[in-house]
Amino acid sequence: MIIGTRTLTWRDGERTMEIPISIYAPERETPGVWRCRYDVGWPEGLRVFAGYGVDAIQALVIALGMIGAELYSSSYHKSGSLVWDKPGSGYGFPVVPTLRDLLIGEDVKYL
Repeated sequence: MIIGTRTLTWRDGERTMEIPISIYAPERETPGVWRCRYDVGWPEGLRVFAGYGVDAIQALVIALGMIGAELYSSSYHKSGSLVWDKPGSGYGFPVVPTLRDLLIGEDVKYL
């Protein structure tokens, strides 16, 4: 079950494409192992992955951080052509401390 979505926009000259992100409810895999799936609809295709944790909350937090890492380390971010709310405002996903130098806009203040 999808528990949250966000749509980013990628602009390449005259072309604009939506980049949908879906986050699924954490699921218990085995005792002490939870999985939180997510997918990102990149222009080259859908990427499906998951964060894992000892409980549902940890799995969700890890998945959110993985999404942030994927967005901020992407060629779309590096080109400056990936937008959420407004150009340069960030994407609203957390990142690990080693990636914080990549943050832009509101993400610098709040994440």
